[in-house]
Amino acid sequence: MQIYKVESNPETGNPMTPEQFLELARVLPEPLLLVSGEGQLLATNQPVADMLGLHRKELRGKMLFELVTEPASDIVKYLQACSSSRAMVIGSLTLRKNDGQTLICRSQGAVIQPWSCKFSALILLRLENRTLASSNFVLLNEKIGELAKEVQRRKQAEEALKKANQELEIRVEERTTALQETLKELQLTQTQLIQSEKMSSLGQMVAGIAHEINNPVSFIYGNLHHAHKYTQDLLKLVQIYQQFCPNPLPEIQEQIEEIDLNFLIQDTTKLFQSMTVGAERIQEIVKSLRNFSRLDEAELKQVNIHEGIDSTLMILEHRLQARHEYPEIKVIKKYSQLPNVTCYPSQLNQVFINILANAIDALEVSAKNGEWSTVNSQITENGKLSKNNPQIQIKTEVIDKNWIAVSIADNGLGINEQVRSKLFDPFFTTKNVGKGTGLGLYISYQIIVEKHDGQLSCFSVPGKGAEFVIRIPVNIMSAKLPIIKEPQPQM
Repeated sequence: MQIYKVESNPETGNPMTPEQFLELARVLPEPLLLVSGEGQLLATNQPVADMLGLHRKELRGKMLFELVTEPASDIVKYLQACSSSRAMVIGSLTLRKNDGQTLICRSQGAVIQPWSCKFSALILLRLENRTLASSNFVLLNEKIGELAKEVQRRKQAEEALKKANQELEIRVEERTTALQETLKELQLTQTQLIQSEKMSSLGQMVAGIAHEINNPVSFIYGNLHHAHKYTQDLLKLVQIYQQFCPNPLPEIQEQIEEIDLNFLIQDTTKLFQSMTVGAERIQEIVKSLRNFSRLDEAELKQVNIHEGIDSTLMILEHRLQARHEYPEIKVIKKYSQLPNVTCYPSQLNQVFINILANAIDALEVSAKNGEWSTVNSQITENGKLSKNNPQIQIKTEVIDKNWIAVSIADNGLGINEQVRSKLFDPFFTTKNVGKGTGLGLYISYQIIVEKHDGQLSCFSVPGKGAEFVIRIPVNIMSAKLPIIKEPQPQM
C-alpha cells in the first residue's frame, strides 16, 4: 500500500488542507480520497471521479457512506482503525457507480492527522480495483482452498484406513503432514506478498516524490549562482555611482536611508549563502530518497552500506525528533571503513527500516514508563549518575576480508528471553492489534539469511537494551561465515 508522507502538526494548527491534498494528488495516477474521521469527503482526485463515473464537483461534501454498499457501522469501524493506527490499514469497499453497477475495491488507509481535541482525524484512502489488483491473490487463495480440502480428504482417508496395514497408515500421515506444511507456507507466502507490495508501493512513491522535487530544485540551485553574480554587479555599479556622486540629490539620499543601503549590501551575500545551503539540503534529501527506493536495483549490485543506512534514517527522521509526549532520540553512528557490498539494495534497506522502526517503538514504550537502561550512563561532576536520553547506536565493522557486520542497538528496557526466542517467528508480535503484523523481523531474517547467506541475531538483557547484529558477506559467493561469540548489548 502507498501512503504519502505529509508533515502535519496538530499542535501548531497547520493540518493538511484539501487544497494541499489536491495539489499533491494531481500528479498521481492512483484514486485517492481525503476523508475526515467521521467519513466526510474533503477532497478527491480525478481517478476517483472516473472510477465512479461522476464529476469531482458531485463528490464534494458527500459522506463515504453514500458511495459504498457496506453498512455505516462497518465504515465507522474501518475509519476508526485507520485513525488509531500508525500502520497502513487494508480493507475492502464496494463502490456504487453512477451507472448503477458496483465495483469492489481494495482500500488502503492511513492517518495523516491524528484525532485531537482541536482537529478531526484526516485519513488518506487509496483505492484499487480488486479484480485487477488481487488476481494473483485470488489464484493463491484458490490453491490454498484446494490444499485445505485435500488435507481434509486425507484425514478422512486416514480414519477410514485405520485397520489397514501399518505401512500405508504411515505414508498417509506423512503426506498429510507435508500438505499441512505446504498450506502453512502458502498462507505465509500470501502475507509476504502483501508486505512486499506495500514496500514496493512505498518505493514507487518515494521515487516519484524525489523526481518531482528534484526538477524545480535544480532550476533554483542552478540559477542562484547567476542571480548572486548579477546582484553583485548591480551593487558594484551603485558603489561606483557613490564614488563619482558623493553628494546625491535629496530624493536619492532619502531613498538610500529608507532602504538602509549599507545593510542591504552586507546582507545580500548572507541571503544567497543561506538560499544555497537550503537548496543543497533539499538535494541531499532527494538523493537519500532515491537511495532508499532503489527501484532500478532489484538485482545484485555493489553499493555503499552507509548510504542505505543514512537514507533509511532520513525516512524515519520525523520519528526521531522530539514530540510533546516523547523526547528526542539521539542516533550515534560509529561507521568503519567498509568496502562496497554486493547485495540486493532495496531488500537490505527494508531490513534497516524494520529494525530501526522496532528500536524506535521500544524507546517510545520506555518513554511512556519514564525509564531507560543504564547502558552508556555518564557520571556527572558531583559523582551522581546522569539520566540517559533515548539513544540508538549504529555500528559497522569489517569482520574479515569477506564479511562485514552492522549492529543496531537501543537503550530501551530490553527483551526477556521468552520473547527474544520468538522474535523471528512469523506473525509473532508484542504490539497491540493494528500496530504490528509480526512479519517485519521474520521477513528481515529471510532477506539476510536466505537471500544474502548471512546471519541476523538479537542480543538483549532485560534492563540493558537490545542489539540486532547483521552479518553479510562482501560478496554472496564468499566463504562460510566464521563463528562469532555473542556480544553483550552496548550503546
